Amino acid sequence: MPSLVLIRHGQSAWNLENRFTGWWDVDVTEKGAEEARAAGELMAAKGLDFDMTFTSLQTRAIKTLNIALEAMGRLWLPVEKDWRLNERHYGGLTGLDKAETAAKHGDAQVHIWRRSFDVPPPPIETGSAFDLAADRRYAGIAVPAAESLKDTIDRVLPYWDARIAPALKDGQRVLISAHGNSLRALVKHLSGISDADIAALEIPTGQPIVYELDADLNATDRYYLNER
Repeated sequence: MPSLVLIRHGQSAWNLENRFTGWWDVDVTEKGAEEARAAGELMAAKGLDFDMTFTSLQTRAIKTLNIALEAMGRLWLPVEKDWRLNERHYGGLTGLDKAETAAKHGDAQVHIWRRSFDVPPPPIETGSAFDLAADRRYAGIAVPAAESLKDTIDRVLPYWDARIAPALKDGQRVLISAHGNSLRALVKHLSGISDADIAALEIPTGQPIVYELDADLNATDRYYLNER
């Protein structure tokens, strides 16, 4: 049966500082690197192995993947990086302290921006310090001004259908290192979670999620590896 493991990047610098991060590129912390290393060691100890790996264009996810693969002795595995696995774009909230933003706009408004399914945050201002329109890695890509969770799902699932699902159907064992919201998109799709319920799903950093799939990629089981 197809084998799929998802892992959210280890703790990032802006996770630690409680800032909205989105597409902005921040590194993992020492704790985040240790989470990634522990994830790799756990996957190896549980006998997991992979043929193909996927990640985003963001350092925290790439480093998490590399550290985990190094712990498994699998740094040589092929890796495909794609912007469609990036975190949700938090628009004009990028870089802001979450508590300070709530104090300014109210908890209710920030909750809508963070947890509604289809309401995006305010758009990022053109030319702002966090505007990535001129970033070389996104050349030829229309960088969004902001994204809702629905927007994120709408870019992740076509990539799943085009690149990841065919690898699984071909019998390859797949590891994906990505972000809270891009992984929510995959979990929603694979586990059939409703629009209303998916935003409340919390995906912890550095904890491998194992999917057991049938030949048609329908999920027969989902669990955190450290719980089995």
